[in-house]
Amino acid sequence: MLTLDLTNAPRWHDLAPGVRVQLRPLTTALMVATRADPEVEAVPDEATDETRAMAFAKALARRAVLDWEGIGDADGVPIDPSPEAIDALLDIWPIFEAFQLTYVSKGLLLEQEKNASAPLPSGSSAGARATATPVKGRAKTAPRG
Repeated sequence: MLTLDLTNAPRWHDLAPGVRVQLRPLTTALMVATRADPEVEAVPDEATDETRAMAFAKALARRAVLDWEGIGDADGVPIDPSPEAIDALLDIWPIFEAFQLTYVSKGLLLEQEKNASAPLPSGSSAGARATATPVKGRAKTAPRG
């Protein structure tokens, strides 16, 4: 069953020990705005999937991050979120992965739910049941002319 959270309140997500971010809900409006982000649209067609994923994640995070804890400058002084700081945060591989898993993938899992199929243990049709009746002989050749 799909459950709706009608409060639409921001939530805290732990990205690493001692590092957490407060994020807006992953809504359709947020995803559409991110897809239209100039930096996302500027990614060349021949770019790798990894380059596209990084550009999208940074654009999404710049829109979604409201606050954070456990993040500071080079001297260890806590800093507030800014576009530059958010981009720098996502340049850290474990943080990027945690952001993708705890925030982005939850929205994608919902997208995946609507395409549900029977589990396929091996091969493309192993889990499917035959629905067509077997043919009784060869088909006649189509007439010409």
